[in-house]
Amino acid sequence: MKKILLKPLLAAAIIAFATACGTSGPVITSTPIENIDTQVLKTTPLNEEQLKDWWHQDLAQDTIPGMSIYKAYQEIIKNQEGKTVIVGVIDSGIDIEHEDLKNVLWVNEGEIPGNGIDDDKNGYIDDIHGWNFLGNTIEENMEYVRIIRDFEKKFEGKTESQIAAADKKAFQTYQRALKEFEKEYTETEQSIDFYKGLADKINASNKLMLEKTGKKELTKENLAAYEPQGAEELEAKSFLLNMINNLGSIEAAAERLTGATEYFQSRLDTHFNKNLYGRKTNDNIHDINDKYYGNGDVDGPDPKKEDAKHGTHVAGIIAAQRNNNIGMDGVANNVKIMALRAVPDGDEYDKDIALAIRYAVDNGAKVLNTSFGKYFSTNPEWVIDAIKYAEKHDVLIVNAAGNDATNLDEKQVYPNDQTPENPVEISNNVLTVGASNYDYGTDLIATFSNYGKENVDVFAPGTKIYATTPLNTYEFLQGTSMASPAVAGIAAMIRSYFPKLSAKQVKEVIMESGLWLDTQVIVPGQEDVKAFSELSKSGRLANLYNALILASKK
Repeated sequence: MKKILLKPLLAAAIIAFATACGTSGPVITSTPIENIDTQVLKTTPLNEEQLKDWWHQDLAQDTIPGMSIYKAYQEIIKNQEGKTVIVGVIDSGIDIEHEDLKNVLWVNEGEIPGNGIDDDKNGYIDDIHGWNFLGNTIEENMEYVRIIRDFEKKFEGKTESQIAAADKKAFQTYQRALKEFEKEYTETEQSIDFYKGLADKINASNKLMLEKTGKKELTKENLAAYEPQGAEELEAKSFLLNMINNLGSIEAAAERLTGATEYFQSRLDTHFNKNLYGRKTNDNIHDINDKYYGNGDVDGPDPKKEDAKHGTHVAGIIAAQRNNNIGMDGVANNVKIMALRAVPDGDEYDKDIALAIRYAVDNGAKVLNTSFGKYFSTNPEWVIDAIKYAEKHDVLIVNAAGNDATNLDEKQVYPNDQTPENPVEISNNVLTVGASNYDYGTDLIATFSNYGKENVDVFAPGTKIYATTPLNTYEFLQGTSMASPAVAGIAAMIRSYFPKLSAKQVKEVIMESGLWLDTQVIVPGQEDVKAFSELSKSGRLANLYNALILASKK
């Protein structure tokens, strides 16, 4: 049996909850549990129903490494009322008609819907629930492809010795972009060939086994019962059983492989296509002061809202309406979601992100979620200035670490509040989140998650997260994109019940109150193991229950 050791944390054995005066928040008194190192963990796999809310569970109580959300509501929040907090979601768009989100949307009271007038005179016409900085843009290039396209005529075929001193930095960026493009393009082509090969093998194996077994349909049972005659049949049987065991059925496996092939082909057609000019906003992309473009259609131009899936999922994790017996519950109550569409299918533009941050700050958001990122940035100074603007106005930015199993102490990602070369933070209001898994033990960190002792602040659930998707649907998605809004939800709860705490203090509370775990975990992208505590700055797993306790003591 695995055991768990939780080092000094504010996990309470006895809770007394009293209403405080003014706006300082509720007073929580507790007797901390120093450690619970005899806790036996769940060893059986979670079923689909358990997976739907595993991230709400409590490690000590439920033996699942969630964020103790249920425990916090049952023992701390109860019937206490907090202050409404606006959370800006900078993403791909949000389905504002979704049954589980429509009642938790921010509404701009200064704007009259549909009259075509900028009633509140903020420069954005009919910005009822936020703003769409992408207009009708959906598909876009990667940033390094845009860099290659912009500088190709100037630098193609030249060596560094032929470049003027003033152009050296741009030339070096161009060279890095070329190298990244070649690597990614080649890997994508290889992925297409790989998945097509598997699909062909499924079809051939399925045809052979149908013929040999005489069955109309192959199942795990009738395949297992068949005695193969020769190596070809043995290989086909073993291959199909492996697909069934991993993906549920031969049909599901074939569908998954087709989907993977289509995904990688779409990357060739859009992300890496230098002839694609996806932007449809009629602004000057090189001028940060040209900022009144886009529209108020925050779910985007696609009537099926497929491009808004990511943002809709993120919004649901933060604040899907709780206790309405529909779909799922978000982390936070007392939240209004502000929708800011600025992330296309491809890399985002620095200008859109910078302006989205500023819009959110100017319109009252106190927490921002930024579930996106890239490794090349043309105008990082615009985003940095926007982050500092948010800091000045006491707004916390919760940021996804990324999904490339990369050490961010060694590789720069945008946006972030520090660099590998200079770990000193440019501001104190950015909290970067890595993704954890539902299995406690060596697999606790998601295999895809970025990490970093200096550049990732905390981990949170990000594997198989069930949440809202467009057209009143719900799906399991995963990524640090899902871990970040989980923590944004915690931040919103702290700001709701303890509104006197600053953004800096909220960040400190989340980092200091998480579960400090010293268990050995597999380092993403490697075969090595390290202590979980060595892969982020805090060494902790975000926890709502403990965060509220610590917030009450600030």
